[in-house]
Amino acid sequence: MVLLFLITAIGFLVLPASADAITDAVQVANNVYVSNYTIDPAVLFTGDTATATFYVTNGNANQSVMVNHATFGDNDILLTSGTYDTNVNIGPLQTRSFVFSIGTQRSAGTYYPSFSMSFVAGNGMYSRTPVKVDNTPLVMTIANKPDAFTQGVKEPISVQVSNPRNNDVKNVIFQATGDDATLMPSQTYIGYLAAGTSTLVNFTVTPDSPTTLFLNVDYGNGDNDHTINTTLPILFTTDKMQADPVMSNIVIALNNGTYDVTGDVTNAGLSNANGVTVTSGSPAMPQDPQKNYVIGTLKPDDFGSFEVTFTSPDSTTSVPLQLTYKDNDGNIITSIQNIDLTQAKTQTGSQPSMVPSLVIVIIIVLGAGGYLYTKKRKNQ
Repeated sequence: MVLLFLITAIGFLVLPASADAITDAVQVANNVYVSNYTIDPAVLFTGDTATATFYVTNGNANQSVMVNHATFGDNDILLTSGTYDTNVNIGPLQTRSFVFSIGTQRSAGTYYPSFSMSFVAGNGMYSRTPVKVDNTPLVMTIANKPDAFTQGVKEPISVQVSNPRNNDVKNVIFQATGDDATLMPSQTYIGYLAAGTSTLVNFTVTPDSPTTLFLNVDYGNGDNDHTINTTLPILFTTDKMQADPVMSNIVIALNNGTYDVTGDVTNAGLSNANGVTVTSGSPAMPQDPQKNYVIGTLKPDDFGSFEVTFTSPDSTTSVPLQLTYKDNDGNIITSIQNIDLTQAKTQTGSQPSMVPSLVIVIIIVLGAGGYLYTKKRKNQ
């Protein structure tokens, strides 16, 4: 009987304590909730890692909550960091953050891993959180380029970089490389590129020979590095809109060993030819008075005359005439036209013309006649 009484008494004392503990656990669970969360990056590529941060708020104004375990993830979204397995206190009306590293190898889609938490007082809570996976990369397109490229001529190029993703990306860097070409600038830092936006990158290329440009964009999706690239062939063709100065009506004269060449330059192109200059090239040796001749600016269909003088070795049968001009960007463009010295007309510079002498004789005769006439009139 005594044993039975003791057992009954102990049972009476324990049961109310268990009921209070259950009540406290339920109250804790009812007052603790996830007030906010972030996933960075907000959208993952397959193979990316991200940082998930949960903000847990204790809505009880009088009672603290002791957390003894917290974790996040499932078979699709894998937890790559540790769980919270030590007691963490959340004071009345306070909010604490719980940070996890996660990763996934899943294909594109939306997954719902669980954030779960248990309390020292018993019971616990959990919530499912969407995590998006999207493998859409940035897009790079050639927005503007010239119709033709010419050796040594600087041309502008514009590249558009677009972000079709549903999240921002950071540390966006554009880079252009290529052999036998000068690129300015070769690298541009874009920085952040918001979701659904695009930006233009401008640079110039001055090719020395036909080549291929390699265009590359590096960017970060969170702390994950990604890249896109494309190529741009640089081929030399004729620019339909460029200036086209042409030499014509060339006349070659030889006077005491010095060649005097005259002619016209006509701009047969569709753009201005600026600073048009004509001079002779090796083996010719420019001589005064016209070592080179500056015509200036020639508008489309306009023309100008030139004259250059030079000497040349006796064995030379032809020399180049060099024509240079500047396009609207200041690029210097040169063309060469060979002239045949055997077609030169020899001037009689060593035999003075009879015309000046005849004029002098006539003046002397008229003067003498006038003098004699005047003298005769005075004598009369």
